[in-house]
Amino acid sequence: MFTGLIQQTGRIASLEKRGGAMRIRISAPGLASRLREGDSVAVSGGCLTALSPTADTFEADLAQETISRSSLSQLAPHHVVNLELPLPAGTPLGGHIVQGHVDGTGRLISIRPATPGSEDRWLEIDIPDALTRYVVEKGSITVEGISLTVAKISGTRVTIAIIPHTYAATNLPSLPPGNPINIEVDVLARYAEKQKGKEHHWTVEELLKRGF
Repeated sequence: MFTGLIQQTGRIASLEKRGGAMRIRISAPGLASRLREGDSVAVSGGCLTALSPTADTFEADLAQETISRSSLSQLAPHHVVNLELPLPAGTPLGGHIVQGHVDGTGRLISIRPATPGSEDRWLEIDIPDALTRYVVEKGSITVEGISLTVAKISGTRVTIAIIPHTYAATNLPSLPPGNPINIEVDVLARYAEKQKGKEHHWTVEELLKRGF
């Protein structure tokens, strides 16, 4: 599990096509040294498996499914990616619950100052219509692996406030308008939808199992 709090950015050092898949190598001094073979790591919101980690780099395989359904299909050498390691057990939860399972790709519309001369910014994105039912004002959304709060949604257009720290510590400054971006909706919204209209009467035994 992740939280959407980006720990550092990395850069794509190389890409190697392997049939319908691809292996990427990421330069990430600092974070790479904490990885072991087979560890999970979120790369711009997609949960990948770390391979061949060194002090400064690690590799990861992108399956055809990952390539077709995420912004990672657009990666090229020197592209900046957001990186996060899984949340250790017992650690306070910041951000929100992020699975690293990309629900779809949106499109970056703009990143602009909130007011003239301001360091706060408005991020505007378009998201797939099928995901809009899981997005609400003041709710959580993950964009390129970043835990963010929705300020406004109108149709498929989502507006998000970006503070200076988030802008400086992520890959947002490197993304041009029109760039595809990974979107993961709040998993709690999905569970709420699944339970909508269902009624469950708990037995005493079930309540006791849950600590009541």
